[in-house]
Amino acid sequence: MDSMSRYVQKAAKVFDDALASENKSDDALASENTSDDVLRIENLTVHYVSDDETVYAVNNVNLSIPIGKTLGLVGETGAGKTTTALSILNLIPEPQGRIISGEVYLEGEDVLKMNTRQLQSIRGNSVAMIFQDPMTSLNPIKPVGDQVAEGIKLHRGTDKAQALRYAADMLETVGIPRDRVMEYPHQFSGGMKQRVVIAIALACNPSLLIADEPTTALDVTIQAQVLQLIKELKKNSKMSMLMITHDLGIVAEICDFVSIMYAGRVVEHGSLEDIFDNMRHPYTEGLFNSLPDLENRKAELKPIRGLMPDPTNLPSGCPFHPRCNYAKDECSVDIPNVNHLSDTHIARCHLYNNTQENMLSMGGDE
Repeated sequence: MDSMSRYVQKAAKVFDDALASENKSDDALASENTSDDVLRIENLTVHYVSDDETVYAVNNVNLSIPIGKTLGLVGETGAGKTTTALSILNLIPEPQGRIISGEVYLEGEDVLKMNTRQLQSIRGNSVAMIFQDPMTSLNPIKPVGDQVAEGIKLHRGTDKAQALRYAADMLETVGIPRDRVMEYPHQFSGGMKQRVVIAIALACNPSLLIADEPTTALDVTIQAQVLQLIKELKKNSKMSMLMITHDLGIVAEICDFVSIMYAGRVVEHGSLEDIFDNMRHPYTEGLFNSLPDLENRKAELKPIRGLMPDPTNLPSGCPFHPRCNYAKDECSVDIPNVNHLSDTHIARCHLYNNTQENMLSMGGDE
């Protein structure tokens, strides 16, 4: 078998078919402060606080993305993926949203210490974001060309005419004819709207692109087209990317590294091969077991039992232990440390406190 395991083949086949028709310490995931990382997040904790309760959205997260590489951030809804992404732009909604601790270094500068003017200078320039729903990302009463040109005028200092010409060039780059530059969002299909959003994000050639489930609202054929476009544009511009997704097929096709997130924590991180060929965390195993078997259409799915925990009342110890087939007594008491399994691979799980052997092969309670 090739270097990618049957899991990659299993996860990626859905994408390929469509394309054919279209963090020993809590600092473990934080890299050394070198020029090799365009993004480095250290010990990030974000809460949403109201009069009645506190949502523990992100809990001591560490991530890094090397220059020119793509990190896939994977997990169920409510895992804290989008909140992590918004923290990179310092866009956590106030007053409820509070960054309790942590540093977010973008090209060596701590975003969380920047003032309003400094933040304005990087948003859409050094870092840009593709949001989940293109329908709500675009202003319905402004032509799409003006919306692409807005960031160009702000960050490049060009006049309106120059910015509009460059906006037309960007629209052509993403496959939209330049003669549609003065049309409005309602005149575009869902896939074309997402292309406009991509053009806005890439207009100033950012060092880091954050793609927050960019294909969720699209059918599978258009999804394949948009992902292929993002791959080509990323390759040509040599930018880094944070890809937030539920879809393991997208991860297999797009990403160089993968972080698995659960209840606001990164529970496993590694290279694409580490995660797909040698997964170690029971939650990661559960995600892969939930994929349909494309070779046996009659095989039943193996979903992860139970539901994501209430983020206002997280379980003691490891937050995954109520759903885990491998849970031991200590799992409900102590939060697991980060275990280094290789130079690139870590897992936050008690199974590996005294061994680096893959314990998932030992089985668990069904």
